[in-house]
Amino acid sequence: MDVILSNAKAWLSPFFDPSVREEVKSLMENEPEELKDRFYKDMEFGTGGMRGIMGTGTNRINKYTLGKSTQGLSNYLKKEYSNQELKVVIAYDCRHNSDTLAKTVADVFSANGIKVFLFSALRTTPELSFAVRHLNCKAGIVLTASHNPPEYNGYKVYWTDGGQIVPPQDQEIITEIDKLSFEEIRFDANPELINYIDVDVDEAFISASVENGSFGSKEKDNFKIVFTSLHGTSITAIPEVLKRAGYNQVTIVEEQAVPDGNFPTVISPNPEEPEALTLALKKAEEIGADMVIGTDPDSDRLGIAVRNLEGEMELLNGNQTMLLMTKFLLEKRNDKGFNGTEYIATTIVSTPMMEKMAQDYGVECKTSLTGFKWIAKMIKDFPQQSFIGGGEESFGYMVGDFVRDKDAVTSTLLACEIGAAAKAEGSSFYKKLIDCYLDYGLYKEKLISITKKGMQGAEEINQMMISFKENPVKNLGGSKVIKLDDYNTSTSTNPNTGEETPIDLPKSNVLIYTAANGTRMAARPSGTEPKIKFYFSTNAELKNFDDFKKVEKQLEKHLADIISDLKLD
Repeated sequence: MDVILSNAKAWLSPFFDPSVREEVKSLMENEPEELKDRFYKDMEFGTGGMRGIMGTGTNRINKYTLGKSTQGLSNYLKKEYSNQELKVVIAYDCRHNSDTLAKTVADVFSANGIKVFLFSALRTTPELSFAVRHLNCKAGIVLTASHNPPEYNGYKVYWTDGGQIVPPQDQEIITEIDKLSFEEIRFDANPELINYIDVDVDEAFISASVENGSFGSKEKDNFKIVFTSLHGTSITAIPEVLKRAGYNQVTIVEEQAVPDGNFPTVISPNPEEPEALTLALKKAEEIGADMVIGTDPDSDRLGIAVRNLEGEMELLNGNQTMLLMTKFLLEKRNDKGFNGTEYIATTIVSTPMMEKMAQDYGVECKTSLTGFKWIAKMIKDFPQQSFIGGGEESFGYMVGDFVRDKDAVTSTLLACEIGAAAKAEGSSFYKKLIDCYLDYGLYKEKLISITKKGMQGAEEINQMMISFKENPVKNLGGSKVIKLDDYNTSTSTNPNTGEETPIDLPKSNVLIYTAANGTRMAARPSGTEPKIKFYFSTNAELKNFDDFKKVEKQLEKHLADIISDLKLD
């Protein structure tokens, strides 16, 4: 508690705004538990940069914590690119304070002599990633908390390649930030270095999205789409992209079309949650739509619902959309002919089916840690190879390499191209997915997220990970565990023989158990939310199209039994 009080008292200095000082005094006198949560640690970089609850304190998103990070980043850029022109680009989403925090970040950069391109209004995260390279910037920032609740905001840092920061830059930047006191932040803006951008960059990004996401599919005029931006930024790009690509049967959910940081029509603005697409699904039934698409507030994730075999709208999971998008891109590349340099990408907690698909097409499947920054790093690390597409189970996908982060804008267009092409063949998006299962086996995945908030919650999550490591799972649904991958120690162990092999990926707090029958369970703390996540995957051969429902139900029961055995239900 002494450290917490010391951290809090530092915010009583004249450097901080009077309102901030008064709030800290009130917390010290009246709310010790709240004071503890706000000051027990500094806001940290996770898989998506900084993300947290807005408010006063070192463990909150505010002008001081973001200002300090920006000052540290400015210092690092000057060291890394001495005697070069320094340019950064900044975007922000619909969240409360995103615009004012973006201006604060721009002020600090400009005060440090760095030229700033600041979007004049909210824009999508994929456009920010695109703009870094398009404007030849050294770095990019987007103010967003993705799909988190309304009280959150965040700060994602992008590097010269348009991808989020990765080692060694991330730790080197953190080191620069940690050297600083808050009083060293330069808030005295140089307005001459702040340039507002909008239409020109929009045009370049939208044109690139249409070019990369279009494949000449037929039946566009007869393909009905319901689209919702869930009060977020995608309204600035997706309708125009679909229009230019030839889709004129697009119905926008008007109640959710206006950007609003309160997200008033949903419990959570997360397309992974079926509830978030309730209004869109209702509209789809009214007009007989073929597809529903919803995106999260910063438009990097997309959720898709399509007609199943019974003609009902069914929300697909991220693994399913990733599989079909990748299969479609591989088919299109196959039509042109492979040159031997192609690869697709996935993550360690996503469906193993991606590897089987890659083998079938004779291309490489690169597997990274969770987070698209690692997929972007692949593109930078292997410039001699050709990236086709890749994704992860958390409803993110990237088409080609013109954007270096998950991109719901171009992926939305790609999903529509797949659906329209299938309809023109007398098939459907859903039937094409079952065709994949016939080729590679029916894989069924399930995600369990457990929320643990605050300082105590972080300790509980840490203890759960320790428990799973010290008391390893011996079987999954009756099948003996034959491999335990511990990414924190970079070792893969056969618990039956004790044989160990190294894992050639950066260290990460992830455990993955694999059973003899291919069933798998992964455990990891979220890098962006106060959650611990458990990822389950199982599979079975699918011999006939007509057996799909039966085999799917068997796999669903198998997963439910495993989750029950582990007391995670």
